[in-house]
Amino acid sequence: MMDEQCSSLALRLGEACQATGHCVTTAESCTGGGIAAAITEIAGSSGWFETGLVTYANHSKTALLGVSEALLSAHGAVSEPVVHAMVQGACRLSGASLGVSVSGVAGPGGGSPDKPVGTVWIAWGTASDSRARCFLFEGDRHQVRLQAVRAALEGLIEEVMAPNDGLMGVKK
Repeated sequence: MMDEQCSSLALRLGEACQATGHCVTTAESCTGGGIAAAITEIAGSSGWFETGLVTYANHSKTALLGVSEALLSAHGAVSEPVVHAMVQGACRLSGASLGVSVSGVAGPGGGSPDKPVGTVWIAWGTASDSRARCFLFEGDRHQVRLQAVRAALEGLIEEVMAPNDGLMGVKK
């Protein structure tokens, strides 16, 4: 699922993490480990990458990340509250200083009027705080997933490089 852009972004992320002392984690659903795969393609990533979790099924989100069943029932897996809970749970579990979570509808089926194919929620954060963004990617399943990996890596770089300790007050 990776391409040159993913490799370049992962390399930039690694350089930024090494410069700032950050360690990252991932909690992935629709990307199926693609973010972690891009990161671990980089030699030396063990120095700044902690854990990669693929929590594709809702029960995995609950069991591994602590996402409540009530939250999943109320909002669905592809939602802002769920990706916030996923990234915070991944950071708590791993001890990483920064994480990313992704949940979306990659297609070709599974879409709805409220959440069409290509809808992807991504959150970046810490064990206690996060920010999220909803994307509507175009293309087939592979293209949607690839765009989600790129967006996740770009957001991690932004957070690591943010002045004033980033949006979440992450200590560098």
